[in-house]
Amino acid sequence: MKSTDTSEAEVAAAGSVLVIGRSEKVLRETVDHLRRNGHTAGATNDYDSVLARYDASSIDMVVFGGMVPPATKERLSIQLLEANPTMTLIQGLAGIPGLIAAQVEAVSRSDRLEPGSVEYNRQDRRATISLRSPEQVQLTGFWGTAFIPPDPQSTSEVIFDGRLDAGRHELPLPAHIPSSVSFVVVRVGTDVYPFEVAPLPMTSAD
Repeated sequence: MKSTDTSEAEVAAAGSVLVIGRSEKVLRETVDHLRRNGHTAGATNDYDSVLARYDASSIDMVVFGGMVPPATKERLSIQLLEANPTMTLIQGLAGIPGLIAAQVEAVSRSDRLEPGSVEYNRQDRRATISLRSPEQVQLTGFWGTAFIPPDPQSTSEVIFDGRLDAGRHELPLPAHIPSSVSFVVVRVGTDVYPFEVAPLPMTSAD
């Protein structure tokens, strides 16, 4: 497989994110999402050269794709945290670029609401949102459509986008969203909350 890598300069600024994964397509599209969200972002699938090519002290977050071998992830995690103890390490939920970007946003922004204000119930397939004041709310579904490594395919759909009054609200998932390799992201104002709809098969992440 051809190596995908970005310039060290692209992840040398404050607020920077490095994505480590396998799929060139997923890495490229994830970086595009992150940059549109205002992050300085880069990506690599050259696991052996991460510490040589990137200055860990300048990276705020590292996202690991699901197809990074466990031993490699453990080794890199130890090395990265030794170089930068303040770095945040994130395990990607799946090889879905918009979902990975939402996970980064969740770490960056989900701090306004009280714990438990936004929940997802797998059994009922619905998100529950408790608001103290009116908020703009968006519920988006993400799911995989093809799982041939190394480039998983996926799609997404905005399920709800509107302003909700103070109180408790329940937003169900449509029946056509599959019960496997699927996820939802709830946005409440600037806060972001990703949830897994159903467990992932072992081979479906990027």
